[in-house]
Amino acid sequence: MPDRKIKVLIVDDSALMRQLLTQILASDPELEVVGTAVDPLYAMEKIPVLRPDVLTLDVEMPRMDGLTFLKQLMEKDPLPVVMVSTLTVEGGEVTLRALELGAVDFFPKPTLRVLAQRGNELHQIIEKVKTAARARLQPRIRSAATPPVVALRPGVPVAEHSTRIIAIGASTGGTEAIRHVLTALPEDTPGIVIVQHMPPGFTASFARRLDGLCAINVREAQNGDRVMPGTALIAPGDFQMQLVRSRGEYSVHVFAGEPVNRHRPSVDVLFHSVAEQAGPNAVAALLTGMGADGARGMRRMRDAGAYTIAQDEATCVVFGMPREAIALGGACSVLPLDRIGPELYRVATGGQEARAA
Repeated sequence: MPDRKIKVLIVDDSALMRQLLTQILASDPELEVVGTAVDPLYAMEKIPVLRPDVLTLDVEMPRMDGLTFLKQLMEKDPLPVVMVSTLTVEGGEVTLRALELGAVDFFPKPTLRVLAQRGNELHQIIEKVKTAARARLQPRIRSAATPPVVALRPGVPVAEHSTRIIAIGASTGGTEAIRHVLTALPEDTPGIVIVQHMPPGFTASFARRLDGLCAINVREAQNGDRVMPGTALIAPGDFQMQLVRSRGEYSVHVFAGEPVNRHRPSVDVLFHSVAEQAGPNAVAALLTGMGADGARGMRRMRDAGAYTIAQDEATCVVFGMPREAIALGGACSVLPLDRIGPELYRVATGGQEARAA
């Protein structure tokens, strides 16, 4: 229990949504809703007075939209922000833009059912707000418009299937961390499998956005997809994903399993399968995120001979998952974000033998 409650300011033009979010957040003894604002201009007046620790922010509002407000806030007086998003294609694109601008996290707009059932969705909203309040606000490392793509090495063809596998896991702050890692990879990168904690409806938008920025192909995984060089497969929201090997080729098994560590998809589910199916032919990175998902799976991968990397504390939005992996002895290396992409590529293409030592 913290010494004082986490102060939250809700910014939303919907009276129903303000009331609903107030009830949800006030149900936790560690949170205090210190105020609400019907639009960003009212929020600007209230922030210096109320001094909130974290904001929840809608996008479509009168007088000023949420993205414009977020950009101004992050440039002048940064505060942790959690976006309240709509479950639409357009909503997914706007949410990803907000994360690029500096929002810590997001959650889909809650309903009365979420409040009434008091289940996992309610818990996730509360935890996201708590996590955001404690998050390390990171400066934007590089513009998404000019990704640092590494050129394909002359004379090196892209193979028809991967003999090496790159596995990546992330949570809070992970969309931007994954973008930074993937935009550093060239076309001949071995096949990549990724779990980013996201609700259903957002992983497809995330994959499309990355696909437009990267030299490699990026798409939301479907059951049975082959893991190919030059391609990254992202586990779809609300599904688990495992690596499968058959006749020397890798593919993914996407299925509606039970949540693991409260997550579906779960990094541990993916990493355990990579350890079993690829062993020393795998390279992994565990990036920023709250909690411990992926820590045990990374240790399992290292024990199986894989080379494993944890993101360092200084560049993490939340140093939770990597810290737990390091504590368990699961990380061969601890690196800042800007070195992880090049290191994954170097090791996966034979620049260094994967090792558990």
